[in-house]
Amino acid sequence: MRNETNINELEAQRQREIMKRLKVRLTQKSRELGRPLTYCSICFGCQMNAKDSEKLEGILETIGYVKTDSEDADFIIMNTCTVRENANLRVYGRLGQLKKYKKKNPDMLIALCGCMMQESLVVEKIKQSYRHVDIIFGTHNVFKLAELIENKLNTKGMVIDIWEGTSEIVEDLPSDRKYDFKCGVNIMFGCNNFCSYCIVPYVRGRERSRKPEDIIKEIEALVKDGVAEVMLLGQNVNSYGKNLEHPITFSQLLERIEQIEGLKRIRFMTSHPKDLSDELIAVMAKSKKICKHLHLPMQSGSTKVLSDMNRRYTKEDYLALVDKIKTVIPDISLTTDIIVGFPTETEEDFKDTLDVVRKVRFDSAFNSKRTGTPAADMEFQATEEEIKDRFDCLLKEVQEIAKETCGRDQGKIMEVLVEGLDEQDENLLTGRLSNNLLVHFPGDPSLIGTFQNVKLTEAKGFYYIGTLI
Repeated sequence: MRNETNINELEAQRQREIMKRLKVRLTQKSRELGRPLTYCSICFGCQMNAKDSEKLEGILETIGYVKTDSEDADFIIMNTCTVRENANLRVYGRLGQLKKYKKKNPDMLIALCGCMMQESLVVEKIKQSYRHVDIIFGTHNVFKLAELIENKLNTKGMVIDIWEGTSEIVEDLPSDRKYDFKCGVNIMFGCNNFCSYCIVPYVRGRERSRKPEDIIKEIEALVKDGVAEVMLLGQNVNSYGKNLEHPITFSQLLERIEQIEGLKRIRFMTSHPKDLSDELIAVMAKSKKICKHLHLPMQSGSTKVLSDMNRRYTKEDYLALVDKIKTVIPDISLTTDIIVGFPTETEEDFKDTLDVVRKVRFDSAFNSKRTGTPAADMEFQATEEEIKDRFDCLLKEVQEIAKETCGRDQGKIMEVLVEGLDEQDENLLTGRLSNNLLVHFPGDPSLIGTFQNVKLTEAKGFYYIGTLI
C-alpha cells in the first residue's frame, strides 16, 4: 500500500510538470493569435460526472484556457454518460454540430471522456463516423487530460486512452469548483454491486476508497477556502472503507468529518439499502451537521423483481429499514429511484411498487431506464403502452404524496443555504433546506453563499415560497 501511495504521488507530480510545459506552449499560441485560448465544458449525467468535470476544468484553466459557454471554442471537452436515457444520442447530435465549428477553426480540439467512452462499440463508432474528434479517454484517467492534450499536439492522429480499470487515485491536482460555498467530494470510486439493470460497474470499475486522511485534508482546505457544505460522493457510500489497508466504516468517516471546524453541512449519496447500517442511522440522528435527507434507491417494490435486479433485499427488508430510519430520525426526508417497466415486471409487481410508495411516502422519486446491461437482454412482460400507463400512474401517485409530505413544514422558520438567483424570476433567490427542498424568496444577491432564516409561507409541492426573517 505504501508503494502504491508513492506511485500515485509521483504520477501527480509528473502531471503537474506536463501542465507547466503545456502552459508555456499554449501561452505562445495565445500570443500568436492575439487573444486568449478558450474552452467549453459540456457535462452529461450524475454528480460523479459533474465532479470529474470540475477536475477537467481545473486542468484546462491551469494550462492556460479561459472558460466560455460558446461551443465555437478552441477546446471542447464533453464528459459523457451512458446511464441516463438517450444520453448517447445527445452526444452524437452534439458532435455533428461541432463539425461545422471545426471546419471554421481547424486548430480546435475536441475531447470526449466519461462513461460512454468505456464502451468499445461507442469508441469504434466515433473512430469511424466522427473523425473530427481528437481525444478519447474514459472514467479512470481523468487526471491525464494535460498529457493527452500534449500527445495530441505532437501527433496528427486521434489520441485514444481507455483503461479497463485502475487502482490509482491521483490526489492534489487542480479543480475548478462550480460554487464557492458548496462542493462535491469523492470518497470512493466504482461499484461492486452489479445490479442487472446498471452499467456503472462496467464503466466505472470496482470499488476503490480514498484514504480518510486525504478526504479530511481536502475538506479542510475547502472549508478554509469558504466552503460551508460538502456532498460526499460514491456509487454506494455504505461500502466505503472496506478495501483500505486499515478498514474504516462510512459512519466512522462521517464522525471524523463532523469534527472539521467551520463546516456547516454534510450531504452524501448514494446509499444502497442492502448495507445501510444501524451505526449510520445512529450517527445521522445525533449529528449537528449531517443533513436531514437520505436518498435510498428502492428501484422496485416487488421482491421477485428485486431478485431479478440483483438488489439483495426484499420488499419487507426495505419497509423495515425505512421504519427504523423514521423511528430514529422522525424529520428525515426520503427520496428514491424507481424503475418502471423492468423486463420481468408484471402488473402485480407494479402494484407492489405502488404499495411501497404509499407506505413510505417519499418526498420525491426519480425514474430511469438502463441499456447495455444484463437486463437489456431480458424479454419484456409488458407492452410499451402498459409501461407508459404504469409510469403515468406512478408519477401521479408520487406527486400527490409529495404535495402533502413536502408541505409539512409550511409556516415554520428554517435555515436555508442561499444558492443563487431563481432561474424563473431574478427578483427571487433560491435556497436549500437541510432536507434538500428548495425555497424561493425575495432577497439581495449579496446573500448568495450564506445561511439565512426563512419563513416557509407557502408549500408548492416540491418547493416553498418563503420570506426572509
